[in-house]
Amino acid sequence: MEFGENENQKMITQMIRDFAEKEIRPNVMKWDESQEFPVDVFKKMGDLGLMGIFIPEEYGGSGFGYFEYITAIKEVAKVCGSVGLSLAAHNSLCTGHIYYNGSEEQKKKYLPKLASAEWIGAWGLTETGTGSDAARMATTAVKDGDHWVLNGAKNWITHGISGDIAVVMARTGEKGDSHGMSAFIVERGTPGFSAGKKENKLGMRASETAEMLFDNCRIPASQLIGKEGEGFIQAMKVLDGGRISIGALALGIGVGAYEAALQYAKEREQFGKPIASFQAISFKLADMATKIEAAELLLYQAADMKNRGVKMTKESAMAKLYASEIACEIANDAVQIFGGYGYTKDFPVEKFYRDVKLCTIGEGTSEIQKLVISRLILK
Repeated sequence: MEFGENENQKMITQMIRDFAEKEIRPNVMKWDESQEFPVDVFKKMGDLGLMGIFIPEEYGGSGFGYFEYITAIKEVAKVCGSVGLSLAAHNSLCTGHIYYNGSEEQKKKYLPKLASAEWIGAWGLTETGTGSDAARMATTAVKDGDHWVLNGAKNWITHGISGDIAVVMARTGEKGDSHGMSAFIVERGTPGFSAGKKENKLGMRASETAEMLFDNCRIPASQLIGKEGEGFIQAMKVLDGGRISIGALALGIGVGAYEAALQYAKEREQFGKPIASFQAISFKLADMATKIEAAELLLYQAADMKNRGVKMTKESAMAKLYASEIACEIANDAVQIFGGYGYTKDFPVEKFYRDVKLCTIGEGTSEIQKLVISRLILK
């Protein structure tokens, strides 16, 4: 396996760094405090080809692989975790679900709009009573002639209000049956499809999280993705790739916190010398740098397998688990290195600290990752 940075990654890195300094960094705290979802920024990222990174060019995407995808998310998240989260959710979940499972007609109809960010995508699996236990979802889809009728609610949905299109999993069979759920494409503006409560969150505050409500929402039978009963299986495969993206998100936040702490430790003086010269601080930085390298290697291993079409459920779960957990440790250490200043909003590490915790929860908690890994290694 060769994980050296390729030319595409180098190009993406520089492009995003330039873009982030101009369009994202000046507004990070404004968006965070107002909980504003900056739709215009995502439209601009669509112009740069970042909203359909692994979608083939024939569908309007950039046609890159998962190495480039990790690079993009990491570089955005180094500046703002919220923007990185929405970038990941749009690409991996909604867009990815349609690309990997949709019909040719569905791909041609929706992927160009998603890849260009003309439309922002949402993905609905989680419900109030079914988080990790998604197979017992209550939202239903009932066949009625040449239509399906959806009833129920989804929550914790990224872009639940602003999304122009949503991929929604609904129960078409018995609760708990892995073949009793199906996936549907629902466009915003469809009668019976509305947005509910927006969550007031600890972190990732500029990435919109809200309910999606379905009240006798009628959609044509053509909006079914794949076959009836395949929705849960599709969703689990989508989450395999999604775990890589959340791992990359965590990595980016961790790198952002580490780089801020490293720079501060070189500049901040106590007892007549930079605090980086004290072993207590330099050892923290050494641990942070080592954890980042290890997380990156796990992510690139999973990405390499994804690029080659090899099953990587275990590897993506390991990468997501490790990257998210160590990123929390790195952000915590970064706040400690900054001392009292790290606890204020005048310096960047308090936001990294708040944002990163979601990475241990979203798209499968750390406990669920351990469940996935343990089942596979004990087979």
